[in-house]
Amino acid sequence: MPLYDYAILGASLCVEGRLYRGDIGIRGGKLAAVGSLEGQAVETLDARGLAILPGVIDSQVHFREPGLTHKEDLESGTRAAVAGGVTAVLEEPNTDPTTTTPEALSEKLALAAGRAWCHYGFWIGASMDNLDHLAELENLPHSPGIGEVFMASSTGPLLVADDASLRKVLQNGRHRVAIHSEDEEIILANRAAWAGSPDVRDHPAIRSVESSTAATRRILALSAETRRPVHILHVSTAEEIALLQQAKESGLGTSCEVTPQHLTFTSDDYAELGSHIQMNTPIREARHREALWGAAAAGVFDVFGSDHAPHTREEKSRPYPSSPSGIPGVQTMLPVVLDAVCAGRIDLGRAVAMLSANPARLFRLPTKGALEVGMDADLTVVDLNATFEVTETWLQSKCGWSPFLGRRLAGRPVHTFVGGRPAMLDGELAESGLGRPLVFQP
Repeated sequence: MPLYDYAILGASLCVEGRLYRGDIGIRGGKLAAVGSLEGQAVETLDARGLAILPGVIDSQVHFREPGLTHKEDLESGTRAAVAGGVTAVLEEPNTDPTTTTPEALSEKLALAAGRAWCHYGFWIGASMDNLDHLAELENLPHSPGIGEVFMASSTGPLLVADDASLRKVLQNGRHRVAIHSEDEEIILANRAAWAGSPDVRDHPAIRSVESSTAATRRILALSAETRRPVHILHVSTAEEIALLQQAKESGLGTSCEVTPQHLTFTSDDYAELGSHIQMNTPIREARHREALWGAAAAGVFDVFGSDHAPHTREEKSRPYPSSPSGIPGVQTMLPVVLDAVCAGRIDLGRAVAMLSANPARLFRLPTKGALEVGMDADLTVVDLNATFEVTETWLQSKCGWSPFLGRRLAGRPVHTFVGGRPAMLDGELAESGLGRPLVFQP
């Protein structure tokens, strides 16, 4: 009788940041053997020349369902995820209606059931209407807790801008809170100053460096006051790095994210790409990109997140500031990071920690993020020697475009295993509906 449901043979296994030649045995959706196998398997996969990473977790995506499904939905968003080697996602609350109640969370879970290609969890949004209930809401099943807390304007009621309300968010609960760190008052003042005829190239001036640094300074002070850890999303400025380093050294439990787009583009790219790189926080001058790379390589950032936030081409073609902020990115996150690994900008071990082990640890997923016996059999199998071009035919997101279109990237996702089964095999979508709601440690 076969010992394994699936055996993956002859690969390089990424264990504790280093590559070792070995095999993987899967049984019952778990890793039953790592390194060498004894016995037969029902199915086998020859992975010679490939590297197996612990399943990639994207901790910040916007899949637009319910309410905005002309841009994206849970099926198409998770399909794009597995096509890019992602095995689990944490989806944000700024849908319509927003995910700020138990009923809204239950609706999303029902919508995802049987349709998701990868595993999923749903953040609970903070609003002025639910501040007194956040301690209960953060413990709802299949949610990592409270986030993205918007300190500057977003969808519907998801704005918590003043210190008194932010303090209340941090006082109600104990788990890590994910923060969109921009200062609303500074942005409103800048917007008024540019009210005449703003251009998309003014976007990083309107949502200025000061707006990000002031907000990060404020939320870190509140974190110190309340002793509640915060997770700063999509950091975009060189000036915030010292603030984050200081907070980390003080033992606050601070964590932070950087996105591939902030590590790739600069404000010079607005001339060619226009609103197709318009996002919040903005793409900024080259000095910020280089500082972010230095911080990523030095270990300041804990995770890569895609901030996948698709809009249609028609919406993006509107004149600024009517053009919406946000870009698709869940499918390109891993390839862009692998390209940086191949170019020597960051080592593979640190990159894999930021893609897998760290999000699993920070967001309380103890059975994910490592190639160890007993862990969930979520695997990302890549070819570090292959290059490919980002094309429209490769993209799976409903919006159908990417600011990375036409780029050649080194490092290609080849197979994606979700719960021990291949959701993508040899670069082709294989089995749908494998995704299950994530179970978070209390």
